[in-house]
Amino acid sequence: MKKITLIRNLPVRLLILFLLCAFFITCKKKEPPPEITEEIVTVQEEAPPEESALRSVPEIAESTGRQVSLYVQRPTPGLSAIGGRVNVREINPVNYENPDIDVLKQMGVDQSIISFLAGEQFYKAGNYDKALVEYNVSISKNGEFLEALISRGNTWLKRGEYRRAIDDYNRAIKIDGSRAELYNYRGYARAELAAGNTVELRLAIDDYSKAIAITANYTDAIINRSQALFEIGEYNRVIEDCTRIIALEPKNAYAWNRRGSAWYSMGDDDKAIKDFSEAIRLRGDYATAWHNRSNAWYSKGEIDKALADINRALVINPSSASAYTSRANILRLLGNE
Repeated sequence: MKKITLIRNLPVRLLILFLLCAFFITCKKKEPPPEITEEIVTVQEEAPPEESALRSVPEIAESTGRQVSLYVQRPTPGLSAIGGRVNVREINPVNYENPDIDVLKQMGVDQSIISFLAGEQFYKAGNYDKALVEYNVSISKNGEFLEALISRGNTWLKRGEYRRAIDDYNRAIKIDGSRAELYNYRGYARAELAAGNTVELRLAIDDYSKAIAITANYTDAIINRSQALFEIGEYNRVIEDCTRIIALEPKNAYAWNRRGSAWYSMGDDDKAIKDFSEAIRLRGDYATAWHNRSNAWYSKGEIDKALADINRALVINPSSASAYTSRANILRLLGNE
């Protein structure tokens, strides 16, 4: 009877093994989707440049930050293509739909794979501590397990432990240096560590450039590079990158705003106003673009327009301290102390 039971169960087990193998082969072939929709990226305000760079006008509020498209997993939903420092569409492990760990164990699947899939489940649930425990086991069993290294690096990113994330991405790149997203992730981690350190930012820019060299229209990497270039004041290159982003995503309000900020920082108020106006047309509730256009009007001496725009920015975001400072400067100029 035992023999008959084994024979009956054999096709099912073989089928499960076949599907598991096919699944991993398919995952290796997947690349992040080339486009980002408006629902998927958190927006984070950038730190404004030094006041001396603003030609004695109210501070410019350039928005949007770095982002990373995470390949196996997918970071926290948000607004649009330029924005939150991580392309948070890809963190939840949609590629691994609730595998039955107990069944895998009964099948004798390698422990490195079992622990990896368990880590993905914990990651999806937001339990990063337990996810790390499982990824550690997976990597200890197979130090060349690329996906586990990437997932652990992504988890370090979520925890803000950027040097550990960089270490894992370094190991992953040694295994497979042809994957553009790995350079983008490492660049993101380096940029987060930079804290104004130009040397670290340039390393991040090098990583983004490598990602773009591998995948020419890798929008996330172009966005991230434009952010890092803005931080080190290379505004001509920011304009080039934002123009490239706009060609790929013409409705990306954040790209128009960043390019306007670069024009503004270079002293071209008219081009800045044109780009800020397009950002506002695309997204009427974009408080930062209203604020930035107010600054440009102020710079041109069109104080009434500057006041109207900054008032609009404060209606949208009444908690913006920098907008109140800008409005105070305008009112002071109008003689209203």
